[in-house]
Amino acid sequence: MPSQFKTLLLAPCLLMFAFGVNATELPRSKQTVAGLYLTAQEAYDLRSKDPRSLLIDIRTLAEVNFLGMPTVADANIEYERMDAQGRFNQKKGSISLSPNLEFTQEVARLVEELGLSKDSPIILMCRSGKRSAQAANELTLEGFTRVYTITDGYEGDIAKDGQQAGQRAINGWKNSNLPWSYKLELSKLHSVRRAREN
Repeated sequence: MPSQFKTLLLAPCLLMFAFGVNATELPRSKQTVAGLYLTAQEAYDLRSKDPRSLLIDIRTLAEVNFLGMPTVADANIEYERMDAQGRFNQKKGSISLSPNLEFTQEVARLVEELGLSKDSPIILMCRSGKRSAQAANELTLEGFTRVYTITDGYEGDIAKDGQQAGQRAINGWKNSNLPWSYKLELSKLHSVRRAREN
């Protein structure tokens, strides 16, 4: 992680509460310098009330392809991508992800295309709230002033005990029964659209 992000993560949050999320109860990996947090339900409510807000699903194309995507999301802009070499992370037991080096530029282009500004509310969603926190910090560094992160993400947090122990069965977009679909819209898939244009 670059040193400027480590410094930002250690900076005190200006807002201890944003909507119903208590920042002091969030793991450090889900905290952001802007301190703007939403649950999946709060993000849906904000998106419904403010059509000038922007909801960006930052998961990989594989995730949205196989797990679906919120129907109210404006775009999928991957924050990280599946490693093209297929490198395996032995510790995590998964294929490594590589950063999307054009993430902030892609978000800036989308904001401009939609006639929004760096002060418009931008809501980021990943699987569980960790990548969206990192992405929010990058956008904040680039001058975006109202970047919210969905702390419970698309799939939610992992149940520690009970019948669903080890599964992402707590909170999150899907577990909150918010609208989503397996059917994707090409216009929302930025990397696919860009590849087709080239």
